[in-house]
Amino acid sequence: MSLVINKKARFEYEILETFQAGIKLTGPEVKSVRAGNAQLLGAYVVIRGNKATLLNAHISPYKPAFTNNAVPTRSRELLLKKSELKKLEDKIHEGLTCVPLSIYLKNNLIKVEIGLARGKKLHDKRKSIKERETKRTISRVLRSK
Repeated sequence: MSLVINKKARFEYEILETFQAGIKLTGPEVKSVRAGNAQLLGAYVVIRGNKATLLNAHISPYKPAFTNNAVPTRSRELLLKKSELKKLEDKIHEGLTCVPLSIYLKNNLIKVEIGLARGKKLHDKRKSIKERETKRTISRVLRSK
């Protein structure tokens, strides 16, 4: 079940490969994410040493826990296997970008889907828009019959 989706990432980038990562959150942050009060717009993943870090992700403060709330845009550690970290690090050094695609629940744990991405050119974006519009018109025609 997806709690938060980064729609802009799939439009701005061509996603080459996806990974599933755990995320370290505080208690109030978990409740806020479960309520859907998070945003991934402009967020990205950086690898420093042997740790992957999610930067610029905004998780709104949980209102009932007003004293224990953390800074909404603080950096959060992602939990990945060493082999996955090494693979991501190598691909990032080749010039790819690592962006969060969604936050979702899996077995009652909060996970982040991150993707290795290559930036789209303007003509690729236009192609994406055209494909989306044709799918919509086809579905409208099929629905009306």
